[in-house]
Formats: sequence, C-alpha cells, structure tokens
Amino acid sequence: MLNVLTIDVEDYFQVSAFERCVKRSEWGAYPLRVEDNTRRILDMLDEFGVTATFFVLGWIAERTPRLVKEIQARRHEIACHGYGHQRVTQQTRQEFRDDIRKSKAVLENLLGTAVIGYRAPSYSIARNSFWAFDELIEAGYLYDSSVFPIRHDFYGIPDWPRYACNVLRKANGDWDPETEAPETGGAEIGAAPRIFEIPITTVNICGKNIPIAGGGYFRFFPYAFTKWGLQRINSKENKSFVFYLHPWELDPEQPRMRGAGVKSTFRHYLNLHKTAQRFHQLLGDFSFTSLKRMYFDDGSMRS
Repeated sequence: MLNVLTIDVEDYFQVSAFERCVKRSEWGAYPLRVEDNTRRILDMLDEFGVTATFFVLGWIAERTPRLVKEIQARRHEIACHGYGHQRVTQQTRQEFRDDIRKSKAVLENLLGTAVIGYRAPSYSIARNSFWAFDELIEAGYLYDSSVFPIRHDFYGIPDWPRYACNVLRKANGDWDPETEAPETGGAEIGAAPRIFEIPITTVNICGKNIPIAGGGYFRFFPYAFTKWGLQRINSKENKSFVFYLHPWELDPEQPRMRGAGVKSTFRHYLNLHKTAQRFHQLLGDFSFTSLKRMYFDDGSMRS
C-alpha cells in the first residue's frame, strides 16, 4: 500500500523544545546544518525512488534558496511550515495571517508554482485556534497537516479523526471534521467553507491513540514496534499512514543546546545516532509518495 512521507525542513536550533534558550532574533548566529542533512535525506529517497512532501520554513527558504530549488528539481512537493516556527497557539490571528502569507510568498517566488499545503510548527492547531482554518483558506491553501490526534503538552486533539477528512465551518463559525470520507476536492458553490485536513498518523491500541509515525516517537520506540504498528494500519485497517521526520534527526553531531530542561533535552537528542539506519530500513519496508500525489494529482481527494 502507498503511504505518505513528509519532511519538516527546519534546523536543530529552531525546534519548540529550545524556545526557552534560543531567541528567534539570535537564529542567525547558529551554524546552519539543514542543507547537508536535507541532502542526505534526498539522496536516500533517490536510492529508493521515493517522492515526498517537504514542509519548508520560510526563514530557511530565504537563506537556502538553492536547497529549495534542488528539492523541487528532484520531483518532490514543497509545502509550507510557516515562516518563523512559532506555534499557532502562541500567535495572534493577525500574526498567524502574516506568517502563513509571508512564507507562502517566499516559497512561491522561489519555485514559480503554487504552494497548496501547510503544516503548523509542532502540530499546533488546537481547538482554541480553529480560526487558523479560515486564515489558511483565505491565503489559498488547499490542505493542512497540523492536527495530531493525541494528548501532548505542546499539541494534540485526542478525539480528532485519525485519517484525512474535510473540515467544515458551521453556521456559528465553529469548525468540525466531516464524518464521511471526502469524494472530491474543493467546495461546491454555496457550500460551507472547508479545508482538507491530513492528521499525523496514530495506531489505536485498546482505545488509545499511540503516535507511531515519525519524529521523536520513531527514535523512542524500537523499530520493530514502529514497523508492526505501521503494517497494522496498512493491513488490518486498509489505510495509508503519514510519516514525518526532520533533517536534524539524522545528525547526531549537531551542536548541543543548553538550558532547555531535562524533558525537552531528552526528547530532542534521544537516539539520533540510530535515525539514519532506521529511516533507511523504513524506506525499504514500505512504499511512499507525497501528499499532493496521494490526494490531489488525480483531480480529487481520495478517501
């Protein structure tokens, strides 16, 4: 079964775990490692003939335009990860509007083509920030991949549907996931505003959603457990999964940051030396494509 591979293109000093010890105004003082790490991923994808979606920070794109164009030249989809990697829940609506429009413009000016997808930093669209869907639609995005249906101290909507669906705005302004699988992309004339939401994949065990498809969880769980969970989604549920990774997760030699706290430090540096080997194995065990090719290239959204 074909699954979706996504890469969140940000550097080691930009993660939410380091917000307390790294100021955005000081980002320029840190050595960039994202170019080499991203090219390492690109080479691995070439080895397996895989295309993916790269959610790129606007701040990174401005400083590494050749990297962005190389990702495009290697036939991958480029989508938006915002500009300054600030969580949606930490922004005003106006700040969020400016961020997603600025980053979209940066990417589209480099690529010469439309950017249709968005993923919030730290998957931070929550119930108290559903106004973000309005802003994404008005900015011209067709899909979002920001909701993580788990409970976490930084993010998560535990009772959200586990698989892709349209999200509709009700008459009172609230947003709700569509209960039935989508058949077509876009909204009919006169229909309620909608955006296609592609959540981060979880495996449901005994009624509890377990994060199984990437990032720190890929480094925390033994690979055998990850493979078992992903195979269960494909075979038992007959569903595709969405996997995610960051370039810095393949870089155990990255500079060590101080002052982030024990929990954040543990999450960030855990098993970095194992990620490349595990990722290589994952690419051999499963089939992948990009979000755009999975859901949009045939002119309609697939259930």
